Amino acid sequence: MTATVSTPVFEGPIDLLLQLVNSHEVELYDIPLADVVDAFVAEVAGWESVDLQVLSEFLMVAAVLIELKSRRLLPGSDDGDPDEELVGWEERDLLLARLLECQAYAAAADGFAVLFEQAARSVPRTAGLDLDFVVNAPDLLEGVTPDHVAAAYLRATAERPVPVVDLYHVTVDTVTVADAVSVLALRLPSIGRATFRSLTSHLGSRMEIIVTFLALLELCKQGRVSLDQGFTFGQLDVAWVPGVSEPVAVGAGVFDEYEG
Repeated sequence: MTATVSTPVFEGPIDLLLQLVNSHEVELYDIPLADVVDAFVAEVAGWESVDLQVLSEFLMVAAVLIELKSRRLLPGSDDGDPDEELVGWEERDLLLARLLECQAYAAAADGFAVLFEQAARSVPRTAGLDLDFVVNAPDLLEGVTPDHVAAAYLRATAERPVPVVDLYHVTVDTVTVADAVSVLALRLPSIGRATFRSLTSHLGSRMEIIVTFLALLELCKQGRVSLDQGFTFGQLDVAWVPGVSEPVAVGAGVFDEYEG
């Protein structure tokens, strides 16, 4: 909040009036300072409480304006620089800053007074523990003998066994692609035509089924069997190509990596 003034050439905050005078946008001779002061005094008389910040700001700016106008009206040996005449502007800012600090300290003091008043309403507790009341902490070493300490030391310093991963539950399939090729080469000539499902129906593990499929691919690559599937994900038909008299042996090759 700041003080407002009303003059024939300006109406608004008084600090803005001083800035306009300093920038030569408002002529100081056109401002009736007596009327401005009288109007402000009449306004202060109607206040319910005095605002020190607004009052001090008005007094500072009014004093600077009065000093400027009196210097210009009174005759003198030389005319001073208008900028140098506004030296009181820094003192005004310093005074306002100190007033703000005083208001902050006053508000803090009021806050502490409220806290003291609230604390005065509380009653401290006078009753407490009996004078002969003794709190005995438990003895953590009760019942511990030197033998117990020695046994604990031996357990702590004993060599730890090397952890061993138990693989008893893991089974290793011994079937190989070469064995599956030999079995299929013996079975398929007598069967002639069969489905992949019927060829693997007797197998008990997934690895055996995979190895059997790889063996069929090997036989198909050698031209010993033909594979036919009517549609995607349909039944795979296996047919032996006539003219094969001996089983085909598969040595070390591309399928050896699947041997489990």
